[in-house]
Order: sequence, then structure tokens, then C-alpha cells
Amino acid sequence: MIYIVRHGQTDWNVKKKVMGRCDEPLNENGKEQAEETRRNLKETDLDFIICSPLQRARQTAEIINRDRDIPIIYDDRIIERDFGEFEGKETKDFDFYGYWNYYKNDTYKRAENIQEFFKRIYAFLDEINNKYKDKNVLIVAHGGVSIPVACYFNNNIPEGSLVDAGLVLGNCQIANYSKLKK
Repeated sequence: MIYIVRHGQTDWNVKKKVMGRCDEPLNENGKEQAEETRRNLKETDLDFIICSPLQRARQTAEIINRDRDIPIIYDDRIIERDFGEFEGKETKDFDFYGYWNYYKNDTYKRAENIQEFFKRIYAFLDEINNKYKDKNVLIVAHGGVSIPVACYFNNNIPEGSLVDAGLVLGNCQIANYSKLKK
């Protein structure tokens, strides 16, 4: 079983600022959200936690792992999409929805191309699928990462803006995928 949790809330989430590689910590509400997720996963058997190295994800994973002592593996491949020139902007200040259109596939000055982002996440998931196929793995990552994860396991990349397709996890929302892609 694969579980994925988006990190808890940060101040930038509240301000609706785009946050990719910026290393923002959890705010107090985010810490409470992670604590609630820890309680919600208390009875869930987990073998590994694989976590983005960004502070907001690390803090979330550490709170979830409290009293468990499960190995946490940090993996750069599940770091958030690089927003480049859009980092720190509000979603209304650029074509945020076009930015998340897989088929539009724009290239940018510094921001990560969506199809390259998907390739990175899919390669990670292919490895997890092979390496940990009989294990229960919790992935602690980001809202953007939750999009290609959902597409991978659903074997479908919808048309249009993927943020409008209901694929983005909310802060500390949990999704699980019991059937791995073949």
C-alpha cells in the first residue's frame, strides 16, 4: 500500500503564495494538522516513510513518526516542482492554471517544465513500485507532487488544468493507493 500525505500548512499557504523550493516551515496550524494526521495514521501499518527534504515535509514526517521510530528516507526526487520565476507570487499573478496543464507543456526561464516534473515523479514511483512492492510506504511530500502521484496510480492525465481536476491534496490530507501501476 502506498500512502501519500501533503505537508502541513505554512504561512505561504495561508497567503496563497506559490511555494516550490522555498524552504518554509510549518506554522502552528500546520503542526496541529500533522499531529491530527499522526493520530489518523496511528493504526496504519507502515514500513517506511519517504520524505521530501524540504523543511515543511520533514517537520510533518517527524510529527507523524513520533512514537513509531519508522525509518525516514529523504529523497530529492519528491521535492516540490521548481516554480522558478513564479516562486513567492500569488496564484492570481501569473497563469497558474496553465502552468499545471500537462498538455500545454510550456517551457519557462527557470521554472520546471510540467512534463519533466512528471518524469521525475514517475521514475521515483517506478522505483518504489519495484523496490517496496510488498511494503507499506508513506510518502510525505507536497501538493504539486500529489498531482503526478494521482495520475500515475489512476493511469490517467486529465485534460486542462490539473489543479482543477481535484488531484491536489490539501494540507495533511492523506491519499492511498492499494493497487500499484503495472
